Amino acid sequence: MNTTSSSTRALVLGGGGSTGNAWLIGVITGLFAAGLDVTTADLTIGTSAGSTAAAQIAAASPTELFAVTVAAVPQRQRPAPTRPVVNHMERIGKIIAAAADAADVRRRLGASALDLDAASDGSWHTQWRTTVAARLPSQEWPQRKVLITAIDAYTGESVVFDRHSGVDLADAVAASCSSGLPYRIGDGRYLDGGFRSNAENADLAAGYERVLVLSPFGGRSLWPQEWGTHLATQVDELRAGGSKVETIFPDSKSEHMFGTNAMDLSLRPPAARAGYDQGSGLAERLSEFWR
Repeated sequence: MNTTSSSTRALVLGGGGSTGNAWLIGVITGLFAAGLDVTTADLTIGTSAGSTAAAQIAAASPTELFAVTVAAVPQRQRPAPTRPVVNHMERIGKIIAAAADAADVRRRLGASALDLDAASDGSWHTQWRTTVAARLPSQEWPQRKVLITAIDAYTGESVVFDRHSGVDLADAVAASCSSGLPYRIGDGRYLDGGFRSNAENADLAAGYERVLVLSPFGGRSLWPQEWGTHLATQVDELRAGGSKVETIFPDSKSEHMFGTNAMDLSLRPPAARAGYDQGSGLAERLSEFWR
């Protein structure tokens, strides 16, 4: 049975680190410059770096965001670390290997993050909020429907913030981007939305007629395929429910800028330009789908 709503469009912005955010802005701007404005989606879902992009495109034009993104990156001295130095990817890999399923991973990740937080000096939360808030053109939730994903570090349960959640936009984005230490909102502690199911969380677009997924990580996941949490599985489920779905992944010429290089600030301008080229090249084909 087709369960989709009539003429509704969802834009899914996946996680992918600093370069992933730049690529997302580039793709959206390339589409926009070619005449296709996807920022008017009825629903925007943002995860991790995609949550930052979701908040950014809701408050500023793609052209303005792109100009800032491709500007030269100043060389800044790295501040002294304020939290334990941990190889987070290695830590996460070990947790996944020991877990029974996705829910178990989330619980274990939350417990591990809380242990790290207990060993820190506590200053990271304020510093992180300041950093995230500075990236947002507006501190106000948009009127258009935007969902920001995270997980509860105490329980491992899924959390989806929106303008009705009673949480500031900057706090929601900071939580969604917290892959190491848990981010504090009131008495709660929250972790990266990419731990909810995958870096995209496209399942939240169920019921929408057209779903456009931008995935800096190309739909890849660290979680075992048999857990059924991969983007490809979610896309199949959306289509089975009647949604039309299109995905955009970085092309082979630019995929080296993601993954292990995702936090390299010097790669933000080329990642944005690569996204722009992809977006402008795909606009004509996607226009009929989106409109």
